[in-house]
Amino acid sequence: MMINKPLVLTYLYLLIYILLSSGVILYNKWVLSPKYFNFPFPITLTMIHMGFSGVVAFFLVRVFKVVSPVKMTFEIYATCVVPISAFFASSLWFGNTAYLHISVAFIQMLKALMPVATFFMAVLCGTDKARLDVFLNMVLVSVGVVISSYGEIHFNIVGTLYQVTGIVAEALRLVLTQVLLQKKGLTLNPITSLYYIAPCSFVFLFVPWYLLEKPMMEVSQIQFNFWIFFSNALCALALNFSIFLVIGRTGAVTIRVAGVLKDWILIALSTVIFPESTITGLNIIGYAIALCGVVMYNYIKVKDVRASSQLPAESIPDRIAKDWKLEKKSSDIFNPNNSSDNNGGNINSEPQIDEEAPLIASSRLSHIGRTQVSNHGV
Repeated sequence: MMINKPLVLTYLYLLIYILLSSGVILYNKWVLSPKYFNFPFPITLTMIHMGFSGVVAFFLVRVFKVVSPVKMTFEIYATCVVPISAFFASSLWFGNTAYLHISVAFIQMLKALMPVATFFMAVLCGTDKARLDVFLNMVLVSVGVVISSYGEIHFNIVGTLYQVTGIVAEALRLVLTQVLLQKKGLTLNPITSLYYIAPCSFVFLFVPWYLLEKPMMEVSQIQFNFWIFFSNALCALALNFSIFLVIGRTGAVTIRVAGVLKDWILIALSTVIFPESTITGLNIIGYAIALCGVVMYNYIKVKDVRASSQLPAESIPDRIAKDWKLEKKSSDIFNPNNSSDNNGGNINSEPQIDEEAPLIASSRLSHIGRTQVSNHGV
């Protein structure tokens, strides 16, 4: 029997992505949690990630010249990169702060609200049209999340508000990326995205850090372990690059399936690693209802894209085996107009945003997604 090496490699990359994505989330929770490493400074942790990613991106662009910088004018930077970076920094700040108050499992359940937030933001900004079928899916997702929240034993209103605010900020970032960068015709690959946006996000985070966390850090005894923070930032960066490999080898459907699989694995793993994060039957029922809405929404979006591009409905392995060579070349260019998170498709209505690598996760392209002009904390 002949082994299809491209197919095996594709699934290997998907496995690495799922492991890294889950690992970074659990690692962040472990570092921030007062019960474990006890470094309750989410803004500081996010700034470490941004600083590390920005430095690595600088060396890749300017020193090793792995990729070329784009023609960035002051006007584009001020009107596009700055506002996008502001919402990006906000989504990371609020998302990471939620780890201090609620469990990883419950956070993943709340993230099912991502398509709801992006859909309504996109409609408000005029980048998507209000549709009854999509709206009904959004209602189903919302009902599922409400049921799941009702079943949460350790429900915490502060943590829930932080997480929901982070989701709204990320939805705004996604829509802004399309609205602003599409007009400028600017194309960024994942490395140049980090190169331009990570330093700006770092600067935005400095203000709340100086006001909120610096005074606390001065009076508290902090255990700053270099290797813990270095390995944590390295894992986040490795996740970004794993996504960079994945986007060129998979179709929209495959990444959607991988994203759903990752969420379930993460929920199960978090209950083992963090025993205090108990899951109730109502949690599972609510999340399953929300997931049904997300899956149906995914189906609608993929069907719409296939209809508009007149692509045949092929099975996932057939699509991967057939398209990976084409995508490997064409996915080197990131067009923000086509960006999505765990999925190839529309930037303005993607359901699963990987909060551990939002910049690059949102640049995930696919053969399907690129036919349209349209996805945490790192």
